[in-house]
Amino acid sequence: MQLNLNDKHVLITGGSKGIGLACAIAFLQEGSKVTLVSRRLDNLKQAKENLLQQLPQCQGKIAIASADLRDAQSARQAFETAVSQSGPIDILVNSAGAAKRTPAPELTPAHWQDAMQAKFFTYINMIDPVIKHMDQRKQGVIVNVIGAGGKTASAVHIAGGSANAALMLATAGLAAAYGRSGIRVVGVNPGPTMTERLDEGLQAVCRMENISMQDALKRMTDRIPMGRLAEAHEVANAVVFLASSQASYISGVNINMDGVATASVV
Repeated sequence: MQLNLNDKHVLITGGSKGIGLACAIAFLQEGSKVTLVSRRLDNLKQAKENLLQQLPQCQGKIAIASADLRDAQSARQAFETAVSQSGPIDILVNSAGAAKRTPAPELTPAHWQDAMQAKFFTYINMIDPVIKHMDQRKQGVIVNVIGAGGKTASAVHIAGGSANAALMLATAGLAAAYGRSGIRVVGVNPGPTMTERLDEGLQAVCRMENISMQDALKRMTDRIPMGRLAEAHEVANAVVFLASSQASYISGVNINMDGVATASVV
């Protein structure tokens, strides 16, 4: 299948680790050029070095830009840097930010505010300049890696899940608003995935249920009919397909990738 992604400029937030980094690898393998955005410059430099070791043929196709995506101006500066370094943005993949998992009895208003800043606004602050840039060009794709917690409530992820649900609504709404401009907006909702962020979620479960990390991981896995957690590259493969011309009529949807943990027709 020809995905027609060669030389497309892909801006990836949260691109230095986890699913974002896996997306970078997948797009580079398809011939795209990528700009990785993350808060810490040292992580970005290390990610670029690792990518070039793995894919030496991609020399000149990897750019980096550090930004605190909670701050709208910082996000805009990263966007402008990306355009100046590598040209107009064809695809935005949002994978930055994650609200801390907090057992319900520990929640305070500050936790709710932090969850929205960490997950919702880190996406919106980059979407805003990028989608207006795409609107001028009358083309573009945005893929938001959101999370299954926005569809199924968890006692340790209520605040973060609420931010995810807000992003799902924004995804559908922006797709409708910009569809006539040739812009597609899609959401992907991974369930538990084998990345660095997994431990934080397990620790919250441990505190709430007074169990060990090993038991928490087993319980999490046992709830998944497919019998295992997702791998980052599996999520990345879905993102790359959705961003490609082969998915040209898919927009305004939020697709679950949770191993059938939520068996639903919605």
